[in-house]
Amino acid sequence: MTLVDTNLLLDIVTDDPVWADWSIRHLEMCAAEGSIIINDVVYAELSVRFDRIETLDHMLDASGITLAAMPRPALFLAGKIFQRYRAAGGTRNGVLPDFFIGAHAVVAGLPLLTRDIRRYRTYFPTIRLIAPQS
Repeated sequence: MTLVDTNLLLDIVTDDPVWADWSIRHLEMCAAEGSIIINDVVYAELSVRFDRIETLDHMLDASGITLAAMPRPALFLAGKIFQRYRAAGGTRNGVLPDFFIGAHAVVAGLPLLTRDIRRYRTYFPTIRLIAPQS
């Protein structure tokens, strides 16, 4: 089973000229090894690109991607990591979603397919990342 970060799916949905092929190839490789899942945060971030919930759900179903709830320990861990980030002087406001995604992967013991490795490596050093630089 592999947890997928929003950026991979956005690459595919938007047909990103730089990343779409890489993202499709790696999503297919992970799917060949097991289930592909996203969590509520990824679903919400991805929904920005769709006008209707039915269209998003159809895309996920057609891609074989399952929505999985985040375990409560992951929610708690995300809050603690965000607190540590702010205490260390972190000022960006849009980072909490990444902490939810990273915490979910760590608590569930899942690899994370992503292109955004810096924050995950810094705050979740035990996470197994499937990424361009990994």
